Amino acid sequence: MSGQMDLSALYEISYGLYVVSSTHDGRVNGQIANTVFQVTSEPPRIAVSINKKNLTHEYIRKSGVFGVSVLDQSTPLSFVGLFGFKSGRDADKFPGVSCEKGVTGCVLVTQNSTSILEARVVTSMDAGTHTVFLGDVVSAKRIRPGTPMTYAYYHAVKRGTAPPEAPTFRGAAVEGGAAPKAPAGGAKYVCSVCGYVYDSAVGDPASGAAPGTAFEDLPDDWTCPICGVGKDRFSRA
Repeated sequence: MSGQMDLSALYEISYGLYVVSSTHDGRVNGQIANTVFQVTSEPPRIAVSINKKNLTHEYIRKSGVFGVSVLDQSTPLSFVGLFGFKSGRDADKFPGVSCEKGVTGCVLVTQNSTSILEARVVTSMDAGTHTVFLGDVVSAKRIRPGTPMTYAYYHAVKRGTAPPEAPTFRGAAVEGGAAPKAPAGGAKYVCSVCGYVYDSAVGDPASGAAPGTAFEDLPDDWTCPICGVGKDRFSRA
């Protein structure tokens, strides 16, 4: 077999959507991650892949602990945006978010979560832009019945996007120079910050914009449902 490099093959790998949290020196932080997986069952071990630029990476590296909250597929885009497109260096993400403190000291997000887990790092692997942290599970709890959100559902149904720091970010380099395709429908406008595509045929029902609402007819105070920026940060797709 020849060494073909159609990187779109990577898009077929399945992922979930999680909030990974950690703590250091009395401070807490959390971020969206899609690369969380169980490695062994006895002892129970899980691994997470975290970008080295992120504050959560710094906290896991220093504290040796991390938490994982499994998000339900009903999770609003704005909640994903809070933990996925805002930096803990600039703002505290946790006020107003339902959480509980775990046995490791991690603050675990229970809001919009079906279950929560905590782990102590036993080893890590340098993966270039990311570090893969392997940890022993020290606590695990089901929060409520629900359907865990898959990354495919997040993209296809909720029309969510991945931040540039995500291991699965589909930027120009990954797409072979092609810009991400907007979904079929009406006139489309793209957020310059997070890549969210406003499709007039779909609208934004969560904010009161019914299907068929033109971008120009959105209220002046309408904001991107993922990252929260205003209409002035959008351009025609």
